[in-house]
Amino acid sequence: MSGEFEEKFESRTSSKPKKKPAGMTLEKAIEMGEYDPEYLSVFAEWHNLTKMMQWQYVREAIKNRKRFLLRQWAEIFNILDFSSKPQLAEAMKNIEKQQKKLAEDEERLQVEFSF
Repeated sequence: MSGEFEEKFESRTSSKPKKKPAGMTLEKAIEMGEYDPEYLSVFAEWHNLTKMMQWQYVREAIKNRKRFLLRQWAEIFNILDFSSKPQLAEAMKNIEKQQKKLAEDEERLQVEFSF
């Protein structure tokens, strides 16, 4: 069952929009933890930034995503009677996978944006 969930989650999160989502701004996307330069490039102002400025936005988004994932993990961990709910352990495992992927992406992007 978890494999099916992960496939659905991955396909949903890995699809990139072709155009800017309605009502979304670059700053709001960064605030919400969207760090993928391919996604951020749908915003016109992204192309007016220097590589250094783009990297600073990406770093801020990564920091925000880390904070969101940590908060989500803590909220699940602090649920009453956690030990009797095995589905919560699976949710935590999925969050930990996302944290690991985020760390890998951060390293990759650091090299990509290196000057």
